[in-house]
Amino acid sequence: MNWTEMFFQDWQGLVRTLVVGVLAYCTVVLFLRISGKRTLAKLNAFDLVVTVALGSTLSAILLQESIALAEGALALGLLILMQFIVTFLSVRWQPFAKAVRSEPTLLAHNGEFCSEAMRRERVTTDDVLSAIRSSGGQDVGDVDYLVLESDGTISCSLRPAGSEDAQ
Repeated sequence: MNWTEMFFQDWQGLVRTLVVGVLAYCTVVLFLRISGKRTLAKLNAFDLVVTVALGSTLSAILLQESIALAEGALALGLLILMQFIVTFLSVRWQPFAKAVRSEPTLLAHNGEFCSEAMRRERVTTDDVLSAIRSSGGQDVGDVDYLVLESDGTISCSLRPAGSEDAQ
């Protein structure tokens, strides 16, 4: 490949990207409207995987000429259908929900670290302190509770200012 081909190869590739891009985008929007808000919710690891997979699939449809729009639309539809099935079963069958969903984990409580939980979840003291500072606290002594949520975010509830338990 010479230097000019790195920036421009031919008009056919540009037109294909433009046409397929618009149609693939419309397909994603249509599928997401049909499947509902839950498809892109960030409630657990599976939701994140589906969101990333949808973006990756859309990118492949746009940039790889070997993937036809119909094949790409089928792949997008399959990802959304599988997400729908997982969420449908999770809501209706508790054993399935437990198998595919992680539970929140208490990382700190009443001003003290939950060291074993932090170690099990591979969360460092620095990660916890950063979350505390982001919530307006200074150190673990300011914390009522700190939870690693199912989606990987950390929720923090600070002790009321001037409470007897505050250190």
